[in-house]
Amino acid sequence: MTEFARYPSLAGTPVVISGGASGIGESLVRHFAAQGSKVGFVDIAAEAGENLAAELTEAGQTVRFTRCDITDTEAYQAAIAGFAEAHGDALVLVNNAAHDERHDWAEETSASWDQRIAVNLKHAFFAIQAVAPGMVKAGRGSIINTGSISWMIMAPRIPIYEAAKAATHGLTRGMARELGKSGIRVNTLVPGWIMTQRQLDKWLDAAGEKQIEETQALAGRVYPEDCARMALFLAAEDSRMISAQQFLVDGGWAHV
Repeated sequence: MTEFARYPSLAGTPVVISGGASGIGESLVRHFAAQGSKVGFVDIAAEAGENLAAELTEAGQTVRFTRCDITDTEAYQAAIAGFAEAHGDALVLVNNAAHDERHDWAEETSASWDQRIAVNLKHAFFAIQAVAPGMVKAGRGSIINTGSISWMIMAPRIPIYEAAKAATHGLTRGMARELGKSGIRVNTLVPGWIMTQRQLDKWLDAAGEKQIEETQALAGRVYPEDCARMALFLAAEDSRMISAQQFLVDGGWAHV
């Protein structure tokens, strides 16, 4: 990562990341830790989370993992409080956790709706609620919500996920107004089709490769680290006067 920017304002900064054990989340953890931030992250995948934390700690970085189901609000807020005890109040929150499981709208129930909203939207609000008092006290902070281009391009078979991700930017705009006078910035990072291992294993086939070639303006593929580097900028003081915005990291996908 030596060819990319270092942000002095992130050194020693307490950071909380959800869904940090794999995919984009893992890259976020690695990139913030490499900046010298004090990283606390949660994930439901205990083994992967513990292994990542152990690897980075052995490398001399400050990383703490707590196994947590982010749909359990009390447990998640308790985990955030634990990170604050260890690292100090979070000054950066990255609401990364989500699950883009395909679903058929005709077969959904009230319970499955609630579950999908909980894993893709609800936890972000209650994480903000947990970290905001510390940020208000400090007079600064950055909250990064993770959106998706899926609702912009009307991707098939994920309508509840798309509803949650569209609402995420509404949450960003609303909380940017609520918290802005306290020096807290709130923005949305919007990934395109990111080449995580899960996407490669489950969704990327020959038709998908063809779609990327035809629809993405830039050649090549978008990877988790591309999202992580945008998150670093939005977390650092370099973006201190940017709030209530959404930043697309999608290779220039044609939005129709």
